[in-house]
Amino acid sequence: MTASSSAGGLPPAANTRTIMLGLALVGFLAGFWAWGLISPLAPSYAAKFQLGAFETSILVAVPVLVGSLGRIPVGALTDRYGARTMFPLISALTIVPVLLVGFMGTSYPLLLVFGFLLGLGGTVFAIGVPLVNAWYPPERRGTAIGIFGIGMGGTAVAAFTTNPLAEAFNTKAPFVVVAIVLAVYAVVGAIFLRDAKPPARQEGTMLGRFWTTFRQPVTLQLSFLYTVAFGGYVAFGVYMPTFLVNSYGIDQSGAAMRTAVFIIVAVACRPIGGWLSDKWTPIGTLLVCYSGVAITALGASFHPHILPTLIPIGSVVFLVMAVCLGAASGAVFALVAALVPSDRVGAVTGVVGAAGGLGGFVPPLEMGALYTSTGNYRIGLLGLALAALVAVVFTQAVFGGSKFATRKQSVGD
Repeated sequence: MTASSSAGGLPPAANTRTIMLGLALVGFLAGFWAWGLISPLAPSYAAKFQLGAFETSILVAVPVLVGSLGRIPVGALTDRYGARTMFPLISALTIVPVLLVGFMGTSYPLLLVFGFLLGLGGTVFAIGVPLVNAWYPPERRGTAIGIFGIGMGGTAVAAFTTNPLAEAFNTKAPFVVVAIVLAVYAVVGAIFLRDAKPPARQEGTMLGRFWTTFRQPVTLQLSFLYTVAFGGYVAFGVYMPTFLVNSYGIDQSGAAMRTAVFIIVAVACRPIGGWLSDKWTPIGTLLVCYSGVAITALGASFHPHILPTLIPIGSVVFLVMAVCLGAASGAVFALVAALVPSDRVGAVTGVVGAAGGLGGFVPPLEMGALYTSTGNYRIGLLGLALAALVAVVFTQAVFGGSKFATRKQSVGD
């Protein structure tokens, strides 16, 4: 029985897949909204609990760690049970840590524990990619997965709304709103979500399948590329409010709003990266984007000499960086769609997504430690520039040409 015929009166396949893409995007956005709740409040937590720069960086990075590593089992479970089961389940489970952070996060240790659990919201990425990938033909997957990637703008929603809601009502309000959104989505997803085809029968244990996926060169190659692209986006998304407060003396609300703009630009450019990959090649798109990241990170590292003020010079530099990071993230998953068989996309997405998230976990810790020891972030930004430059060389050396973007190569090749 096909997905459309089992869908209880859903429109024909072309419209059905658009609906599934929309539902996946909303679920991704809701999960990332929850995932990003702590970052906008980090300066106020730091003041309330008298935290240093490194302690604050740990607080904002902990959800990233779980949201990253959790993608590995969630992606594998999606291959086994389907997105129709996993999306509502993970959305419902995420409600618990959201409310724990909002109502019981009364000390730094408790915030760390509940923030750890809050990382569950970041795992929904590994559910949505295989869902969307299965619904779309190969020539449209880059664009479709890029559109799905707009859901990472949930962190922008968190940046825009968390402080205003806390100021207008109380500090619990943002968490209550997100819990309601997740509950509504869990119900809607359970009713309307459909997998394009029944989940394939999985042989062996989950650990065995993970190891088979992990040890393939293409998985590790894509993981590195996504570590630089999405890792850079996540790192700035969670740490930029603290960075702007310390570097430019901006107040907490202003820093959160500027961070939201950075996130929105990156999110908007993710589908553009997927579209360029479909129309051009993922390889060319990645080379241009990583080069842009290297140049802008190098320029930003010379603050306050080259970037003495955020407006206008610094703003332009960071916005161009956001464009490049967002488009590169979309291009990497266009490459995933080109290289990986559909019945393995969940497992590979889990590993690649975990690598990208972990790429966003380490830099905030590094930046906090560097600021504590040096009083600036120059070395960290130079590190990003170097990583992007290595990604340029790596992309050209390993993939070499468009044959890897156009030929369907099995993960087991």
